[in-house]
Amino acid sequence: MSEIVRPPESVYNLLPKEEVHAEKPPRYMSKYRPQVVLEKKSTKDAMRTMGPAKVEVPSPDKYLKKQSKEPKLPEKTQCLKEARNTCTVRKPAVPARTDNPLMGIRTKRDFIKTATAVPMKPQPACVDSSKGHKQLLEKSGLLPKYIKKKHYGEVPEYLQQRNEEEQRAQEEYDNFVKEQREQGAMKHLSDEERQDILERLKKNWDQLQHEYQGLSLVTDTMSKKSRKERLEVAMKQLENDINLFERFKTVYIPNN
Repeated sequence: MSEIVRPPESVYNLLPKEEVHAEKPPRYMSKYRPQVVLEKKSTKDAMRTMGPAKVEVPSPDKYLKKQSKEPKLPEKTQCLKEARNTCTVRKPAVPARTDNPLMGIRTKRDFIKTATAVPMKPQPACVDSSKGHKQLLEKSGLLPKYIKKKHYGEVPEYLQQRNEEEQRAQEEYDNFVKEQREQGAMKHLSDEERQDILERLKKNWDQLQHEYQGLSLVTDTMSKKSRKERLEVAMKQLENDINLFERFKTVYIPNN
């Protein structure tokens, strides 16, 4: 068990001590209290009972009578009866036998004729699903309606223009070559020579392609980068030369 701690013995402890009472601070009162109390009395105190304080008591003479809430029709007067029996507008006279009938008027017989006419044929459609979804056959793309067009099978205008431009360019080139040939500055290559040059160009391109494929994937040095760029430029130039020799059958070279 823990020992009880007692204060040390002293003579001064025997003297009576005065009790000290702590003073409480004054109670807080809001400055809006009177205004709140006044508003509460003016709004709630007047309606403390069920309903308004003063209710007007109904008079015993004003009791609910039978059929008093049903709508009432206006009373019939003599003027309404006279207005109903009198007619201010005279009807047209009966037409004579010699008068022509009015044209453009539809009668019941005309309606019967239109009803008994031949019904319109339904538009052809195709069903493309098991749930019955259908679409018009004309817009489905299954009908060969494009071959029935007026200009079907003709060469488009832009292709004709391109062919004319190519033909015009070929004629200008032939005229230029003819002039240079007349001057003796150009030499015509035969088909064997052109084919031989074309094969050698392709062979050179294959060699460059084989060398290009053997390059390292990582170009971390300037020498590797410059070699790769040099091979790409040489291959591009060979491709242009091969395309030129394959495109033109007639090739002229300078005598120099």
